[in-house]
Amino acid sequence: MGILSGKKTLIVGVASRKSIAWGIAEAFRQHGAELAFSYQNERLKSRVDQIAEQCQSDIVLPCDVSSDAEIDQLFDGLSAHWSQFDILIHSVGFAPRDQLEGHYMDAVTREGFQIAHDVSSYSFSALGRIARPMMQHGNTAMLTLSYLGATRAMPFYNVMGLAKASLEANVRYMAHSLGREGIRVNGISAGPIKTLAAAGISNFRKMLDHVETNAPLRRTVTIEEVGQTAAFLCSDMASGITGEITHVDSGFNILGMTDLEG
Repeated sequence: MGILSGKKTLIVGVASRKSIAWGIAEAFRQHGAELAFSYQNERLKSRVDQIAEQCQSDIVLPCDVSSDAEIDQLFDGLSAHWSQFDILIHSVGFAPRDQLEGHYMDAVTREGFQIAHDVSSYSFSALGRIARPMMQHGNTAMLTLSYLGATRAMPFYNVMGLAKASLEANVRYMAHSLGREGIRVNGISAGPIKTLAAAGISNFRKMLDHVETNAPLRRTVTIEEVGQTAAFLCSDMASGITGEITHVDSGFNILGMTDLEG
């Protein structure tokens, strides 16, 4: 039996086999979880259908998290399959491409700021609020994904850094609000990984090279490593952990400056 045996899990945000959400789905399946998936739009449906099939799941539901109506419909659809479930994975983040180019003060706009915060942070609250009635049966868990740009200024990450800072605060407030109902809320701050989402960040290859050169482990991390950490945090083994942001980044977050050795 795996550490997630019997746990029903909804994964929001899987888009490809290179995404962190796919690494989480794989790890959860290995540990015995039963999975359901959402997809953002019809363009992604066939891709998510294939991922679900590989995970032996036949629950694939539409949801654009920028729409409250679609979030309501997501859980209406899910309730036709499950009367309750145990784990909600939020792997969603977006800012318009022009917000991730150049210097922050040259790029940021009111519209871009609002979109980044709505999709990347508020959506976790919105999903959690509607999921809440289906997760009140004890030791259930919600998990989201952040990045070091939430707490440190990063080149080109720009408004997404502010949105991730909001998301990390969201984790703490949701954990405080839902803890009395037996629902734990945590986040993972993953190191840079070459995903579809990362492709929108300028000079991303240089970010990967910098981590490989300077992180204590002298390498980047994989979606599989993030997935295994997510499995632990959502399992009963982590029953006393809530409101935390766990770094999975080869230790890069501990650095005050890069090595001065030649």
